[in-house]
Amino acid sequence: MFRNYLKTAWRNIWKSRFFSIVNILGLALGLAIGTLILMWVQDERRFDNFYKKSADIYSLQLFGGTGSSKQIWTVDVAPMGPLAKEEIPEVRDQVRITSANDFSLFRYGNKVFGDENAVYVDPSFFSIFDLTVLEGKAANPFAVANAVVLTKKTAQKYFGETSAVGKVLIANDSVPLTVTAVIADFPHNSSFKFSIMASMDDFATRELSTHRHDIMSDFSNFNYQTFLLLQPGTSLPTLSKRLFDIHLAHKADDTDVEYLIQPLSKTHLYNADGTDRGMKTVKIFFAIAILIFVIACINYVNLSTARAMLRAKEVSMRKIIGAARRQLFLQFIIETILLFVIATLIALCLMALLMPIFNQLSGKQMVLNIADKGFLVIFLTAISGTVLASSFYPALLLSGFEPLKALKGKISNSIGDVLFRKILVVVQFVFSVVLIASTIFVTKQLRYMRNKDLGYDKEQVFGVGMRDMKVHYEAVKAELLKQPGIENVTRSMGNIMWLGNITGNNDWDGKEPNTTFITYPVAVDQNFLSFYKMKLLQGEDFTGMPSDSTHFILNETAVREAGIQNPIGKRYRLWDKEGTIIGVVKDFHFASMKEKIHPAIFYYAPNKANVIHIRTTAQQADQAISAVAHQFKKYNGEYPFNYNFQDDVYNYLYESEIHEAALFNYFSGIAIFISCLGLLGLTVFTAQSRTKEIGIRKVLGSSTWGIVRLMAFDFLRLVLIAIAIAIPIAWLGMNEWLRSFAYRTDLNLWIFALAGLISILIALLTISHQAIKSALANPVKSLKDE
Repeated sequence: MFRNYLKTAWRNIWKSRFFSIVNILGLALGLAIGTLILMWVQDERRFDNFYKKSADIYSLQLFGGTGSSKQIWTVDVAPMGPLAKEEIPEVRDQVRITSANDFSLFRYGNKVFGDENAVYVDPSFFSIFDLTVLEGKAANPFAVANAVVLTKKTAQKYFGETSAVGKVLIANDSVPLTVTAVIADFPHNSSFKFSIMASMDDFATRELSTHRHDIMSDFSNFNYQTFLLLQPGTSLPTLSKRLFDIHLAHKADDTDVEYLIQPLSKTHLYNADGTDRGMKTVKIFFAIAILIFVIACINYVNLSTARAMLRAKEVSMRKIIGAARRQLFLQFIIETILLFVIATLIALCLMALLMPIFNQLSGKQMVLNIADKGFLVIFLTAISGTVLASSFYPALLLSGFEPLKALKGKISNSIGDVLFRKILVVVQFVFSVVLIASTIFVTKQLRYMRNKDLGYDKEQVFGVGMRDMKVHYEAVKAELLKQPGIENVTRSMGNIMWLGNITGNNDWDGKEPNTTFITYPVAVDQNFLSFYKMKLLQGEDFTGMPSDSTHFILNETAVREAGIQNPIGKRYRLWDKEGTIIGVVKDFHFASMKEKIHPAIFYYAPNKANVIHIRTTAQQADQAISAVAHQFKKYNGEYPFNYNFQDDVYNYLYESEIHEAALFNYFSGIAIFISCLGLLGLTVFTAQSRTKEIGIRKVLGSSTWGIVRLMAFDFLRLVLIAIAIAIPIAWLGMNEWLRSFAYRTDLNLWIFALAGLISILIALLTISHQAIKSALANPVKSLKDE
């Protein structure tokens, strides 16, 4: 019996090849793209969730400052982790992580590498995060002085396929580092991207002996990322209060510091205060995946129910000769399953072909592994849901004909539930219009961010970390300015697009007592503001005179939020440096536009500048880079030369938004294409079912244009209804999405008008060919059997 069902199903599929191809292609695309999106969603939600103890690991963060300058810091002080473990029973363990900025060159034999992913960690790092140790012992990886642990990829880079344990790397040509263990590379969906892990205790010892700086008594230097392993069921508000009490006991003036404790599983998608970091995008992409599945289902349901009219007599004859409704229902279900099996195989092939492109667009490193449990859950759920949604109604409808009416041709007007099909077409195009409008708007927001006046000129500017070239800056600058293609040179501490230093150690006349005002201080040379063409609103720039060492230039936000009236000449203290405000610079963006502009302060301290900035021309950029590289090698020897154009740094700030926008555009295009497949199938079916009507109209004198208009009008009317429904939905969705950005473009009406126009044009292009073909057909052929 089943074999007979299968053969019959295959014959019906083959007999209606065009409609079968449309159905299979729509289903295959829907399954492939929808599943890829769900894999992306799962990958985002799995960030840092693969550790065995992840449910009990929490990130320790700070909510520091008062008033509008209050900010979340993902770093805190070095003593807090050990003190929490010592004084709070609920803290089972802790680990601190800080960048190993003092190591920038590593040598083994004749191999020399610069590695920017070196960090200092506590030994508990390897037990809290249960990392896979491939060589050496994880129990005590820092048993010897100056020990380091490498990832597998890093070990292979230095030592090839030979064992790395026991080998000695030379850091900065002076510090021997013994490799004691090798761990597996961090997964791509891990927040950790480290390659070399050194001992936090060794770092503390070097700081004490070299700089006389005891990190365990320092409550002012916020440079340490801390994770706590807690007892299950620990009250986070109570723990936060106890951490605050410990901090106050050691630094009583930090009264406005609040400790935030965030589960490790939420650090990727949420900020520590619970606000959105990326979860909104995950929800949007999940919704798009469901929309694509729904659109594919609607295609199948529409074509199946529409074509039911052509199979009415077949079904009726089967009923008359004794076929039960249950048997007919099963027949149509098997036909659907066979279609889905073919579509599933094609979908798997499409996913294998598209995965490299998808990874490139998304910035991911996902792998298509059909044996992976996570993939199987996603794919089987998608197939099951789509099969159920697509097959039940058509099978029920096709098996429910009344034989006598069908044989007499009296069900042509009601069969297939024409109203239901129209509703489904409207739903399809509602989704399509929403996606088109959203795509236009996301692109507009990205263009707005890229083209917005940043408050400085970043074009054709690149920066280089100076290292030992720092003490020879004046000679280097003089030499570089002689080179063709180099227009200007300056220096500063860090990059203007990412001001990493923050402090609340400041004072001015009129400052409220017991308040902390968080600012971003930047050490600069005298020509820094003019180099970047920043606009001074009040006062004057630095001149390079010795008196500038006590001068400060604040941005507008700093002056406004500090409440300083007539700031020029007013007293200001930064750390232990007393001075006066000599200028106010126009606000400039030094972070993502998802964040508001924060208070910033420039101070003249060229001796602290560690980055040289070069402005070049587009035509001679290569010569400028070569000239800077020559000077760098002259003073830094084998240390690796690295440079970054400000445009690249700026793009990096919006890397995730750029990836997401690209994915959004492609997903929207595919969803619209699937909708058009269904519309094409319905158009072909309509033309076939109205062949004689069209022939009669032509015989009676209807023009070709009149027949095309007749066929197109019904579908365009549905599209217009869809546009009217979609516009408010798209407006609400985009308005919600915009809330993630502190600086955003406007929601213009023309976006929705353009989306509607594009939808109409797409519908016209889809149906016009078949409509014109039917209108031009010879009426004699369609009427000759009457």
